[in-house]
Formats: sequence, C-alpha cells, structure tokens
Amino acid sequence: MKKPLLIKLITVIIIFLIALYVDLPHPSGLRVGNFTRTGDLYLGLDLQGGMQVLLEADVEPGTTVTAEQLDTARQILENRSNSLGVGDVTFQTAGSNRIIAEFPGMTNADEVLATLKGTGLLEFVDTGDQSFQEGTPLKTDLQPKSETAPETEETVGATADALAAESTVETGTTEEETLYHTILTGSALKNVSVQMYNTQPVISFELKDDAAKTFSDFTSNNINKFLTIVLDGKVISSPVISNAITDGKGVISGSFTIESANALAIQLKYGALPVPLKIVEYKLIGATLGDDSLQKSLIAGIIGLSIAALFMLIYYRLPGLVAVIEIVFYGAVTLALYKLIPVTLSLSGIAGFLLTTGGAFDANILIFERLKEELRNGKTISQAVDLSWPRAWSSIRDSNIATLITAAILFYFGSSFGATIVKGFAVSLFIGVLISMFSAYFVTNTLLHLFTKSIADTDSNKSKLFGV
Repeated sequence: MKKPLLIKLITVIIIFLIALYVDLPHPSGLRVGNFTRTGDLYLGLDLQGGMQVLLEADVEPGTTVTAEQLDTARQILENRSNSLGVGDVTFQTAGSNRIIAEFPGMTNADEVLATLKGTGLLEFVDTGDQSFQEGTPLKTDLQPKSETAPETEETVGATADALAAESTVETGTTEEETLYHTILTGSALKNVSVQMYNTQPVISFELKDDAAKTFSDFTSNNINKFLTIVLDGKVISSPVISNAITDGKGVISGSFTIESANALAIQLKYGALPVPLKIVEYKLIGATLGDDSLQKSLIAGIIGLSIAALFMLIYYRLPGLVAVIEIVFYGAVTLALYKLIPVTLSLSGIAGFLLTTGGAFDANILIFERLKEELRNGKTISQAVDLSWPRAWSSIRDSNIATLITAAILFYFGSSFGATIVKGFAVSLFIGVLISMFSAYFVTNTLLHLFTKSIADTDSNKSKLFGV
C-alpha cells in the first residue's frame, strides 16, 4: 500500500473512532481538559417545547439604536442565560430594535425573566458611619437624583453610563435626600464567582489592577467605617471595614440562596446592557412534534436512506458499497459535530441533515459515473479509479460551493429577521455540505483505491463489480 493512501486510511479510521466515541451516550458529560460538553443532542422548541421571549429597545421615539448596541445586548443576555445552565438557548436580533430569545426545555418563567431584567449596576458606596439593612433603597451620586417611576416588570436594563450622565442633570433634589459617594462600580470587577462560607453562599470578587489600588487606598483610610454594596439602587450588604484590603479581593455576603447568588454573579459578571430593553411578550411553548412524532420522522429518514443505499448497491455494486460506508462515516461525524459545537436541532435542522445526506450520495454518484465512463472507454480498473475523482471534482466543487453560498445567505437573513427555522436549516446545511465534501475525498476516494487494488483487470470483473 502506498504511503499517502495509508496515511489517508489511518486518518479516516481515527476520525471515525473519535466520532463514534462522541456519539455514544455520556451520562457524566464529555470533558477534554477545559473543554466540556453535556454529550447530549440539543433539541429545539418545536421538538421539546420551552419558552420564547421577545425583547424590544426601550428608548424614546426617534432615538436610533445601532446594530452594534443591539448585538452587544444580545451577547450579554446570551451569556447571562447560558450561565443559568441553558446550554441551547438562542438569542437573535430581529430588525433594528428587537431581540428574540428561545429557551428550549425551560419552563421556569420567573427565573428566566429575572435574569433578563437585571441591569447589573453594582456600586461600592461610602456611607461613613451609617449602616443600612439589606434591600434599603439608597441614592448615590452615580444615580439619578430625582424620583423616578418604579421599574415595571417589562424593564430589562439600563447602562451605567446613562445613569452617570443623568446624575449630572438638575432634578430638584430635596434637602432631606442624602447622596452617598460611589467609590467603584461593577466595571471594576475582574472575576466573579460563587463560593460557600460557613454553609452560606457568598459572591467572591477580584478587582482590576487600577481599581484594586483605589480600593486599597479607601479601605486603608476608612477602617471601622461602612462600605455599602448596592445593586441597582438597593443595598445588598453594608459591612464594616475592619482592616485594609490591599489585594483587590473580597466577598459580597447577604441573605443569598444558591440560586440568587448565581443569578447575581451572572449579572455582575456580564454587566449592564448598552441599551435598555423591555419584554414585549413571552410565552411557554409546547412541543409541536413531541417524542412520538420525532421518532416517526427519524424512522422515515432511515427508511429513505436505506432505499437510497439499496439503489447504490444494486446499480453501482462495489462502488455502491463504498458509498454506503462513506454515508455511515458522514452520519457519525455530523452527529458528533452537532454535539460538540453544539447545534440546536429542530425539525428544520433534521431536514437540512437529510438533504445534505442526499448531497453526499450525489457526490459519490458523480465519482462513480466518471469511473464507469473511463471503464467504457477502455481504461483499466486502476486507471479509471485514478481518473474518477479529479474529473468529477470540478462538478462536486461547483455544486457544493453554490450550496454553501445559499446556506450563508439563509443564515444571514435568518439572523437578521429572527427566522430561527431558516437559521437552523442553514446551519445544518452548511455543516453537512462541508462534511460531505471531506468524506467524498478522504473516504470514497481512499476506499475505492483500497478495494480495487488487488482486483484483476478483466471484462468479467468490470461487469460484475462495476456494472459496466
């Protein structure tokens, strides 16, 4: 066996074995170093139900919301929601001022909405000799000085910059109202995590280098004074400064549960939104297909693929066997990538997978037809195999590039207009085309050379094994 052929064969076997390993069930999840995955397929709303939320920029009429602001808000909300453990959540911008969020499998509306609504404006406030109870509203020089309307359940965020700007506006502050000075904000945080201290959850934080110096100077000069921690205008805790904190590390304690501590850590970690959003509507969605319909769809797909495989075996014979093996390889690798990326699999995604499976058969048909044509023109089996791939490649390349361009266009418009069904189809189509091209070159081409290497070049073999 020639060395290049051997290398390709070993590569194919290794990739196939890795794909099989990923495809097998992993109750404890997949882990390679810091890379972790659940090992499960993520199902979309149409397959398992869940929650859908529509958010809209909450700005004055005539105010322009830039695409960059909307996309940044989308990313922050997605990071918050993923930190809740909703690994297959999707956020998409829709038009110029809306974001559509989908939470497959989630039914706890309160938990989702609380995470979306939080602005995450954290302040470390100098309150001198005054301590405050948890939950007490507190005015600072970073916040608006006027009384504002209470936040509705639909409000989903404001920026720290906007609050700082509003604090410079004359608002007719009453003499009785005391404004406390904000030493640092949440933007000074470098790391945030939840830890347990005396069986109670606390939020551990680390400050950025420049903020750590400010914090060190303040705590050194204000021992036995109170440093009150305020989130979105309400006191979280009001600890006394018992000693100077010079390493930029500390903890936020309060009446936290594990859930509330995690939710707060998420808000602090991912910060405030660049543009305020409001929840226009949210709804719980039941599975439109359900397990039974999903199983029937998969059975229909298996039947269709089995018929296609039978046709390949009858019409192309030995090359048809190669095509069947290549399709098995294609399916294993595609499923593994769906788990590793991960890809949220909806009904449209399944349709894209089945379509690209047909495309993988199509690439094989182009190769095999060129093979048969060369055999009819008097070439030996070895010569025909050598010529089949390069002469079929231009057709395979052009057709697949056209499909990739179409998938990219579908993905763009699906992302821009919130058409999640189109986007899911585009993703599965794009991945499937790339894998089918890889499979045609590495698997079909390699196995054809391997299987025909020792076949005698006779008319009988050409007829029996290749249908010529």
